[in-house]
Amino acid sequence: MSDPARNAPGGSALNRLAKAAAAATVLASCVASATISGTASANASAELREVMFVGNNWDGTADVVKSTGDFAKIGRVNVIPDKSQRLTEIYLNPIKLAFFLGIRNGPGEGHDQFVDDMYTTPDGSAVVVSRPSFADVVSLDLATGKIKWRFPVSGFRSDHMAVSPDGSRVAVSASTSNTVHVLDINTGRQLGSFKTGDKPHENVFTNGGQYLWNMSIGEVNNDFDAPDQDWLKGDRHITVVDTSNYQIVKTIDMRSRLNAFGRSDLSNSVRPAVFSPDFSKLYFQVSYFNGFVEYDVATDAVTQVKTLPKNSNTSDDRKTFVNDSRHHGLSMNPDGTKLCVAGTMDDYATVVDRASLQQGPLVAASKPYWATVSGDGRQCVISESGSDQITAIDFATGQKTVSVPVGDHPQRVRIGHVAAGWTGPTR
Repeated sequence: MSDPARNAPGGSALNRLAKAAAAATVLASCVASATISGTASANASAELREVMFVGNNWDGTADVVKSTGDFAKIGRVNVIPDKSQRLTEIYLNPIKLAFFLGIRNGPGEGHDQFVDDMYTTPDGSAVVVSRPSFADVVSLDLATGKIKWRFPVSGFRSDHMAVSPDGSRVAVSASTSNTVHVLDINTGRQLGSFKTGDKPHENVFTNGGQYLWNMSIGEVNNDFDAPDQDWLKGDRHITVVDTSNYQIVKTIDMRSRLNAFGRSDLSNSVRPAVFSPDFSKLYFQVSYFNGFVEYDVATDAVTQVKTLPKNSNTSDDRKTFVNDSRHHGLSMNPDGTKLCVAGTMDDYATVVDRASLQQGPLVAASKPYWATVSGDGRQCVISESGSDQITAIDFATGQKTVSVPVGDHPQRVRIGHVAAGWTGPTR
């Protein structure tokens, strides 16, 4: 299946992106250095502390832990202080109630989804959280725990977010309206929005924030999971926009790229994804698959597919996979030499050498749902949603270093900043 003609006028948008990626490598490094330097100066003046936020989806809290070392707990934030008000609104609106219950019985696996993603503001005064069951994004004052602003997304469910490299903008997927909203992180004011494929999911800013990539995953909450029913999963593609005007410059349907590589058996539903440091390669997971795919931006082609081991205790029945994802969670160490993979339904995580694609030890984990990088870049941190803990894995050795208990059903884990000495909201 070929892509529709969605390119912006004036030549191949993908080639422009590739050239921009290559030409921007040095610039991106300079920008990153300047950003780090500027952030360090700002942090010093504001006396900020780098931490990790762990979103506990089912109990509506975020645990805050050290970003390195023993990852010890520092504090906890209630991300649903307005729960009674929101529930009243929902139960008085039959349509909202139907979607609320649908989220509970679908992606929530019988639970309400109260926190999906979160990022702190550059000054460390607030954390911005997407709340799927409440179909909104809120900013919570980290000193008081009170809501500073609230943005109801279009449709009935909010999902994954991304923050721009300068920390000023946050993008959120509105999964039932096929829309991404881009908000001012300090005020909640919408700066722009754009349409996507069915069920927008992961968002990634690239090239110093010049572009924003969105991955749509299609209809993951139906039972049309057999390979010959794949066409019933909806329109799944990557949408790339220019963040100066939020106009679409390219769409990428991985169906034709996977077919050309000889993997027509793989879904084109792009799940968690991570770019190489120079933005030349994109690594991503797809529905139902125990492994990941490498995509070359310049040549617009799938270049490698890595299949990872199956757990003999995991059923191959696709209907048993949570929201169609067999593996869900992917990160890369800062120098781009190692990938960390969360094998969600196979109950392990592993570090993979990027050059050889050789995997390291399989670290046992209970339904790991996300993978991120520690503050010092030395460890991969996964969320074990099945055992309510986070676990750190050394990138160099591939071995587990520590596990820390957190709240109910941890999913997203993000680096953030809080005021020095902060141990939680005062109220």
